[in-house]
Amino acid sequence: MLKIRLARGGTKKRPFYQIVVADSRNPRDGKFIEKVGYFNPLLPKSKPERLSLESERITHWLKMGAQPTLRVAKFLGTANLAPVPEKRNNPIKALPKKKAQERLKAAQAPKEAPAAAPAPAPAAEAAPAAEAAPAAEPAPVEAPKVEEKAPEAEAPKAN
Repeated sequence: MLKIRLARGGTKKRPFYQIVVADSRNPRDGKFIEKVGYFNPLLPKSKPERLSLESERITHWLKMGAQPTLRVAKFLGTANLAPVPEKRNNPIKALPKKKAQERLKAAQAPKEAPAAAPAPAPAAEAAPAAEAAPAAEPAPVEAPKVEEKAPEAEAPKAN
């Protein structure tokens, strides 16, 4: 199967890609049939030298049955040489797992509780402040209990 894909060139940490038509069984940077453009991701998007496409040759290879990769399909879509691929959703695996969802629910529950609580009656506001003061004292905090392990009997050592 023919693919229109990127073949990486350039040096370490300075990528430069050739847009090539290649057999899908060949390695990414290996043998290709024809070079049909280039892509330089280091240049700003506003520069026209960032992407170059040979539209005549690309349309020829698309008619011959070559399939563009996702990245190349986006380039071809912006150049009106092929339809723009649909935007893909994140996979289900990217969703938070059960424990993370429980933590989120627990964090949201205290925030929702005060908002859902009804407003206090006006009579309760008129209550003397002296009665409210003893209820405001925090309960004494107990130190956590430390379990003591009984010393295990040592087995006699065999010489």
